[in-house]
Amino acid sequence: MKTVYVCSDTVTGIFSGIYDAWKAQKGEEECTIAFRGMIEAELFCDYVEVEETQHKAQAVETLIQRHLGKQAYWDIYHAVLADDLKKGEAVLGTMLAAKAIPDSKKIMDHLSCPKVGKVFELSRKVGGEAHLFKGFVRFRELTNDVLYAEIEPRSQVLTCIAPHFANRLPLENWMIYDKSHHMFVVHEAGKRWVLVSDEYADISGKLEVTEKEKEYERLWRGFVKSISIESRENPRCQRSHLPLQYRPNMTEFILDD
Repeated sequence: MKTVYVCSDTVTGIFSGIYDAWKAQKGEEECTIAFRGMIEAELFCDYVEVEETQHKAQAVETLIQRHLGKQAYWDIYHAVLADDLKKGEAVLGTMLAAKAIPDSKKIMDHLSCPKVGKVFELSRKVGGEAHLFKGFVRFRELTNDVLYAEIEPRSQVLTCIAPHFANRLPLENWMIYDKSHHMFVVHEAGKRWVLVSDEYADISGKLEVTEKEKEYERLWRGFVKSISIESRENPRCQRSHLPLQYRPNMTEFILDD
């Protein structure tokens, strides 16, 4: 009977599920990972609720880095952040496949293996989305001297982009809110950033932007509009460089307050 490890769609949840499957010494055809609330029930399966802990997640992280290598770890980590219901199964399958080859640190070279190919594809997808957000995030200055930005990514990219902004704004208080996954990355001036998750959080109505910020936003929108040449506009080309999904939270596409 196939064992389905049921966990949350988080790094801790997925790694905890992998920990339980690994400890049970299950084969690739004997186990899989499914997300709580998104399960398609199958016959002849044993559904097991995973106890999610940081200890399990850290143990799996150490296992991957030691036996598969750091590059494989980053591919797996990025795959875990993807918006895909099969990502847990792909990561678990990749780790089990690594046991069957002489040099487990070359597992990501075996792209002919469907699970490895899936992990590689998801890793590239998440990396590409995170790269775009490094340029598309727009901060607004609040009256409490915090720089605040909202994004609506498909993947859970906050931990991918946080180091980028921490490096460029080390002496600023800033916060990025992932509206899609109800998560925040918070950075206090001079300190390290932290990740906060709260599915019930709704702070959009509690934010007050400074008048100076509003004026700069109006000036920026005016500048963007003034440099546009109507006769040479090419919407298709524009969408290829700046997809529509990123625009609702970008200053230049927001109407004046």
